[in-house]
Amino acid sequence: MAAERVRTLASQRAVVIFGASNCCMCHAVQTLFTEMGVSWAVHELDKDPRGKDVERALAGMVGQSPPVPTVFIGGALVGPTDRVMSLHLGGQLVPLLRQAGALWL
Repeated sequence: MAAERVRTLASQRAVVIFGASNCCMCHAVQTLFTEMGVSWAVHELDKDPRGKDVERALAGMVGQSPPVPTVFIGGALVGPTDRVMSLHLGGQLVPLLRQAGALWL
């Protein structure tokens, strides 16, 4: 049930971040996308009544706990901060964002 909710929420925008309001890595990922000109949506699990269930589902998907932030681009799981930064440093993040319609330039 929670995994289905994750997939539904992740497909609602080109870039979706599952995070927590007090998570510094979540803030870093959000700042990266903002500075790139990407419009993103965030689901803060600590403010969601069903957040613990979603958190468990995400932990299973990414293989780490806590699983925040977890980023989806174009509805597809990208992963946590290290994966996003690796794609960015390797020049692969921008094409992925363009393909998802999150970047136009």
